[in-house]
Amino acid sequence: MQQDLAQRIEAGCVVVTPNRRLAAYLQREYNRAQRAARRAVWSTAEILPFSAFVERAYGDALYSGQATGLPILLAPPQEQALWESIIRESETGKALLAIPETAALAREAWQLAHTWRLMPLVGRSPPNEDARAFQQWAQRYEAITRRERQTDSARLADVTASLLARTEIRKPKALVHYGFDLVMPQQSALFEALAAAGCEVTGAGPEPRSGHRMRLACADSADEIRRAAAWARARLEANNSARIGVVVPELAKHRKAIRRIFSAVMEPDYALPCSGPPALPFNVSLGEPLSSYPLVNAAFLALEMAGREIDFERASRLIRSPFLAGADSELTRRARLDAWLRKRAEPVVTLDRLLALIAHEDAGCPVLAQRLSALAEFRKARLFAVQTPSAWARAISGALALIGFPGERGLDSTEFQTLAKWHEVVAALAALDRVVPRTGYTDAVSRLRRMAADTLFQAETPDVPIQVLGEHEGTGMHFDHLWVMGLSDETWPRGPRPNPFLPAERQRAAGVPHGSAGGMLELARRLTGEWLSCAGEVVLSHPQREDDRDFKPSPLIVAVPEQALALPDYASYRDAVHGLRKLERVEDAKAPPLDGAAAVGGTAVIRDYAACPFRALARHRLGAESLEAPHAGLDAKERGTLVHRLLAQAWAHLKTKGALEAILEADLDALLARSAEDAVARIRRERPTVLSGRFAGIERRRLARLAHEWLELEKRREGFTVLAIEDKRRIEIGGLMLNVRLDRVDRTGDGRRIVIDYKTGAASPGALLGERPDEPQLPLYVVGAEPDAAAVAFAHVKAGEMRFSALARDEDLLPDTKAFSESRYRDRYGSWQEVVAAWRADLERIAAAFVAGRAEVDPKQYPNTCLYCDVKPFCRIYERLENALDEDAE
Repeated sequence: MQQDLAQRIEAGCVVVTPNRRLAAYLQREYNRAQRAARRAVWSTAEILPFSAFVERAYGDALYSGQATGLPILLAPPQEQALWESIIRESETGKALLAIPETAALAREAWQLAHTWRLMPLVGRSPPNEDARAFQQWAQRYEAITRRERQTDSARLADVTASLLARTEIRKPKALVHYGFDLVMPQQSALFEALAAAGCEVTGAGPEPRSGHRMRLACADSADEIRRAAAWARARLEANNSARIGVVVPELAKHRKAIRRIFSAVMEPDYALPCSGPPALPFNVSLGEPLSSYPLVNAAFLALEMAGREIDFERASRLIRSPFLAGADSELTRRARLDAWLRKRAEPVVTLDRLLALIAHEDAGCPVLAQRLSALAEFRKARLFAVQTPSAWARAISGALALIGFPGERGLDSTEFQTLAKWHEVVAALAALDRVVPRTGYTDAVSRLRRMAADTLFQAETPDVPIQVLGEHEGTGMHFDHLWVMGLSDETWPRGPRPNPFLPAERQRAAGVPHGSAGGMLELARRLTGEWLSCAGEVVLSHPQREDDRDFKPSPLIVAVPEQALALPDYASYRDAVHGLRKLERVEDAKAPPLDGAAAVGGTAVIRDYAACPFRALARHRLGAESLEAPHAGLDAKERGTLVHRLLAQAWAHLKTKGALEAILEADLDALLARSAEDAVARIRRERPTVLSGRFAGIERRRLARLAHEWLELEKRREGFTVLAIEDKRRIEIGGLMLNVRLDRVDRTGDGRRIVIDYKTGAASPGALLGERPDEPQLPLYVVGAEPDAAAVAFAHVKAGEMRFSALARDEDLLPDTKAFSESRYRDRYGSWQEVVAAWRADLERIAAAFVAGRAEVDPKQYPNTCLYCDVKPFCRIYERLENALDEDAE
């Protein structure tokens, strides 16, 4: 810190800065100077950002004898709410779809108009449609705030300036505005008012520093960030007391990449799950929206759950959230509950429906069930009324307390600070009573969500030597080393961003930097000059290429000599691990064999092994399965189940073709109606929320029509008796015990048997054949349970396409079915007996291989076999094939 500035501060001078970061920097520098002078005690320096200085002066006036004449200061959320209300009620606002965003732009225009003294000039320019709308809104806003004796942050400096002449208002004897590269008209007016009131007002700034300056071209933005991180680490290792700055003009765009790459370079093991939060030596100045923090996100999930309905995926995140009561003690059980719910819930659920499902499952999550039940009762009692914002703030806090927010485990430092900020935002909602009328729950939560999204938050951290800053935040600061990145010809200077509600020509004439290309060029020149003079070492860099676009250095930095920069090669954690590797390749495609003949599943074991041996191992021995995604209504599998149950009920009553032909039409209609009702009721027991009300009636009628059409086809057959319906059996094949269930077994009048499997989708007799059959169920039934069967058939139960797809020994067994000796498969097998023998041999071989533990990653038809397989992340088939292709290429 400059010696004369430190001496003036000691004498009681107040220092005002353009932003909070510079004020904090000067405070640290002043304290460092006091410690260097070996002082044990010193007075706190009065160093304030401009906004805080204005608010302090207003606060002094508020507690003086002049308080009764002062307007009440609106908080930013109150300003936003008032603008939204005015725009929503206006004629022009009725056509707008994004009123909160429009209100934010109008607030910005109001702020600019007062900061740059544009309000008297706005009406003198030929207004376009946007400007006319803003003028109407601004007039309404000003009238309301005048009537209610209110002011806002845009006018607070003017209010304060008007009070400074009064003797009862405390004023500093001397004031230094430090680091203002541009003093705006409203700021200048306040400083002039201070001077007129007897305060000595002067300006100051950092002294220019000289040293090494260079320009560096990087391959792309990721390379640029990586080099800057390595450079910062090298400078810090060379001098652990060095002050290092990294300025990023597009910091919001690159924030996540910067944090990730800098963390990996500074602490390579920062992301390991077993390591605690690392003490990183850098700080990124730009905060993130409060709503993006996990704790706050969980709060909004709970509030959304208490509303009308919520997407299941969001409800799932709440169920598994660590910020609810019982989250740790019921961790595993809630994960299992979530997997169960995914099979039965709808894509969109309500709190009541979710509670019904949880009660139906009895998943062993009593804390979760009790808390959600309490929330449901609270919802009925407190969340349906129209209330004031303060009442909603209390109700929201009460709802979150009922579910045990923020959880039972101790919060870390970041979470604790996030919770405190959340309470501030809820308190700000309560303060909206002054400007917002009574409203409903949905509107209150939506407003609270916008307030949290508008609140940029960053947890406080200890002082660190490396500061990552936005383009304006380094103004007035000194560094030992400074790196400025992203200075390409497309990025620097930044493009203009004039406010659409203010006449562009007025913004240009007033010198608003963002109002014109010339203003942005001048601003970029000033900032570039400040960067080049604020550190002993300055590196200006730019990417050469990004997203197929080539970049050149900004014209503002081409005069800086381009040089090479030697940097240490810091190995990443991945590189360090790989550097120590000792590769040993072992082909291990064999699991331990199965002991004994214990049943491990049904026909799916054989089907999966035929498709891919590893899939069968993963699913049926290791229990690997993907989480299901909830679906609306019935999926194909459930519709197939309905058809199976419907026809099973019908044939359990009819039993023979003779009974089918003899039954009266009315009696058949009643039988099918009862069978459809039973099938629908069984589905509802498994998925309570599906097929309710009118939808159940529609589905019952559809099922009855489908059954009528199918039974007409059955009447074309020769006489038969249904011997077995959904008959559960246990069969042994190749040393493997399987539990199977036959859809149906018929016996013709002359004693021949037919094994039938209902299908509502596509299936071909060809899928039954081959060494690795796609559909091995029917062959397995024949070999293991019905060895004397004369035919196997898929019964296609589909409206307008009713038919049997069969392999039969004789041609008179089923309608439109040829004898095997005349079928198109006769060239592959000589007779029906050969088909059955081949089935036995193939199925015994498959079963024996599964029992032996053979588990090669060998899909039958790659890539089709793998398209919908849920164990691809387990077998890594794509990586295996890529490695094989690489080896072949070598």
